[in-house]
Amino acid sequence: MSSESKETNINVVVRVRPRNQKEIRENSPIVISTSGVKGKDLHVKANPSDPQSKTYSFDKVFGPDADQQMVYDEVVAPILEEVLMGYNCTIFAYGQTGTGKTHTMEGDLTSCAGKDAGIIPRTLYRLFDKLEKEDSEYSVRVSFLEIYNEELRDLLSPDDPTVPSVKLKIFEDMNRRGSNEVQGMEKILVNSAQDVITILQKGSNKRQTAATKMNEASSRSHCIFTITVHIKETTSDGEDLLKVGKLNLVDLAGSENVGRSGAEKGRAKEAGMINQSLLTLGRVINALVEKGLHIPYRESKLTRLLQDSLGGKTKTCIVAAVSPAKCNLEESLSTLDYAHRAKNIRNKPEVNQRMTKKALIREYETQIERLKMDLQATRDKNGVYLAAEVVPTELKIT
Repeated sequence: MSSESKETNINVVVRVRPRNQKEIRENSPIVISTSGVKGKDLHVKANPSDPQSKTYSFDKVFGPDADQQMVYDEVVAPILEEVLMGYNCTIFAYGQTGTGKTHTMEGDLTSCAGKDAGIIPRTLYRLFDKLEKEDSEYSVRVSFLEIYNEELRDLLSPDDPTVPSVKLKIFEDMNRRGSNEVQGMEKILVNSAQDVITILQKGSNKRQTAATKMNEASSRSHCIFTITVHIKETTSDGEDLLKVGKLNLVDLAGSENVGRSGAEKGRAKEAGMINQSLLTLGRVINALVEKGLHIPYRESKLTRLLQDSLGGKTKTCIVAAVSPAKCNLEESLSTLDYAHRAKNIRNKPEVNQRMTKKALIREYETQIERLKMDLQATRDKNGVYLAAEVVPTELKIT
């Protein structure tokens, strides 16, 4: 299959939110417009009275009147089909603080079946609906990871103060070169969409947020929610194989101007770390577009975890969120330029290799042994509570 796989450009869509109450009170005019509810072009007028405008073209552009269902149907539904075919896929939301990234990705988690439900809950309900209609065995596991101040935090780990917190580490997946995994992260088996929603709500409540002048509940961390699906298939000669698909749903922390957001002391440090990791993401994008010899994936944990999604074997979609108001024009233009460059990144998606049941059992046995060693290391309070035997010497983790 890999020999037949073709390079494809990353899919880039832009969502323009309506003006918020603060922008309306400040009488900040609309300087970014779209060609209706959905289209492919976006128009920017630095001065509303100026007849000239700059036009950006993307794979899809959603105007302020586009609802959550439309975004899901147009962007996410086709990607979910590819996950069920056995691809690894990634969707991540990027943009300035307060432009609606978390609204797009999560939406209202208290009413997940309502009109304000975001990409994640809609994906979960649709996934289980499709799996239950198929006459085949399946399993679904989820994980929920936060990157805060360049530290990895498992949002699904148990809240038990008597259990030492495991320091999560990144290592390369030997079965998929260029893909990185997180050692020690919880991967929970789930049986229904509602199971996952409950987990998602608990995890989201742990996420680092804070009020800034630009957003009353600004996300102060990058967040990666991963769904892994195993589906049993039977070949013509009666052999059972497992098809594996993975979907990463990434809500990036908002880029921000520290002066405008009013961040001070600890908040300013947070903003600095957020902007630093997003700057590294920008350098990775530039290096990939310019086909540079060195791609600086290892300069931040975010880019390491997104390595396979940027120039790798994953099908990737970026949702860029912007404000239409003139007061945010500088940040909106930065987001649009960022997204426009990313359009030129080319990935080479490959279907995951089917696994036999024997191979899966061997993998689980290896995982159980690794967990036993980690548990023993924790009991012994050895170093960072990670057994040294887990990672080969040549794969030193950082």
